[in-house]
Amino acid sequence: MSLVIAYTGSNGAIMAGDLREIRMGGDDEAIDTLEKELYSGNIRDGGQLRCRAKELGVVILIRDDKEKVRDRGGILIGEVTESGSGIQRVRRLYASAGHYAVADIEGSRFVMRGRGDTSTFVILGNELTRQIAHSAIQRYWKKGTPEDAVTVIVMAMNEAAARTASVSKRYILLQTINSASLDAALEEDQRLCTEEA
Repeated sequence: MSLVIAYTGSNGAIMAGDLREIRMGGDDEAIDTLEKELYSGNIRDGGQLRCRAKELGVVILIRDDKEKVRDRGGILIGEVTESGSGIQRVRRLYASAGHYAVADIEGSRFVMRGRGDTSTFVILGNELTRQIAHSAIQRYWKKGTPEDAVTVIVMAMNEAAARTASVSKRYILLQTINSASLDAALEEDQRLCTEEA
């Protein structure tokens, strides 16, 4: 899990997501130990992550090319993925101007976790990356303009990348002025989940 952060305002939506994907193989206890250390902030960069994985006997693959945010017809969509015990869980964020929705996807299950029609920040990630993003919002959210929202998101992404190896230094930042209803995208994704099962 990494970091996706969005802002939905009356004049548009902004979303960013890092590009890191980490896959681990080996003993379940060793993987649990490595994940706890990674998601607590004890492992700050890729070099430390590789060294600690080797010490624990965990096989690790780190990629920095997984695009977690995209624009689908003026609706911004971002997602974080968590895998364990052969099961993949996806938390997906949908945003347009003034609207957002969050859904969990696991196999054929598509469960709405929340939605709103307000100006707000929405953050997906592990506990540490969410804390970093919340701290950036408190420090940098000043006048409430779209430019301020971009600043907050950029600072959150940069600070997260500096403090944990679970977030890449590079990220994708998207914007839309579309205020489309999210219902069609939600219904389409729910239908696809059912068909793919």
